[in-house]
Parts: sequence; structure tokens; C-alpha cells
Amino acid sequence: MTMIHVLDDNTINKIAAGEVVERPASVIKELVENAMDAGAPRIEVEIMAGGTSFMRVTDNGRGMSTEDAHL
Repeated sequence: MTMIHVLDDNTINKIAAGEVVERPASVIKELVENAMDAGAPRIEVEIMAGGTSFMRVTDNGRGMSTEDAHL
């Protein structure tokens, strides 16, 4: 059973217009929440220049199914 859902056109357009993410901290917060939703017991966050030049979130969560990856 897929856990990922295709976004509606309105949300897609907001993302394309840059209306969803307002600052690097919002990106990190979203990625950490995704890692937690994936059941990750270990989450590592790396940033440079306050997140304006580099951001990386690494986790050991369960990942996604092949079906979700295709979506």
C-alpha cells in the first residue's frame, strides 16, 4: 500500500512559485519530520552558512516502497 500521494495542482503551483518554503529552517524542519515519520532512530543534520549554501539531513528510516518511488 502506497504512503505517498500525488499533490493537487494548487499545491504543485505554490511549490513551483516558491510560496511554500520561506527559509532554510523550514526545509530542515520538513526533512526531519519526514525522517521521524519514517521511523528513523538516528537523524543527522548538517548545514553551512545558515543553510544558504548547504543542507543535508541523513536518517536511517525505513525509506519508501518501489510503488511510492514511482509516484
